Amino acid sequence: MSDVLEVAGRKFNSRLIIGTGKYKTYEENARAAEAAGAEMVTVAVRRVNLTDKDKPMLVDFLDPEKYVYLPNTAGCFTAEDAIRTLRLAREAGGWELVKLEVLADQKTLYPEMEETLRAAKLLIKEGFDVMVYCSDDPVYARKLEDAGCCAIMPLGSLIGSGLGIMNPVNIRLRARHCRRGRRHGVGRDRRHGARLRRRVDEYGHCGSQRSDPDGERHEARRHCRP
Repeated sequence: MSDVLEVAGRKFNSRLIIGTGKYKTYEENARAAEAAGAEMVTVAVRRVNLTDKDKPMLVDFLDPEKYVYLPNTAGCFTAEDAIRTLRLAREAGGWELVKLEVLADQKTLYPEMEETLRAAKLLIKEGFDVMVYCSDDPVYARKLEDAGCCAIMPLGSLIGSGLGIMNPVNIRLRARHCRRGRRHGVGRDRRHGARLRRRVDEYGHCGSQRSDPDGERHEARRHCRP
């Protein structure tokens, strides 16, 4: 697998996408992005100032010419809410590459998949390039790809839980049938991401039908316990 990440015709040398919603200041956010070597930043449209010039604006600290802005729909619980939010983002900055997330509840931040799919179809009709946060259900992942999403981002575990990859089997099934996958909410440290990437390479690429070695099964079970 190439180290270059390609999404909607754009190429990135870094696979790390960082957020912008919960830093103390935009200056701190900018230092974090620089230190991480990130090339893409998610922008929670409801939390970040993009339009009020009388207040500090994100674009004054994170140069849109240097970083690709990825407006997202954090805090949206219906398709209508998500669509409205991304329309506002496009008006504010002309951004069409977006991250769609429609949540089922506030506590777990688990995606509401019926609303997510509905929103994705409508946004794609309006010309958006949609990177979509979704459950690890391989059937829904395929539906989202068929709808035209440019990247499928299944959660590895509940966001903020630190539990690591909860269901590597579903992630592997998703990887076999979808060619636009990105991992989301992977886990506690880089080992979880590396392990998942090895699994995608070995079992997902080219639809390999090999079964897990016993050691790999045991390792997956150990790391997927709550």
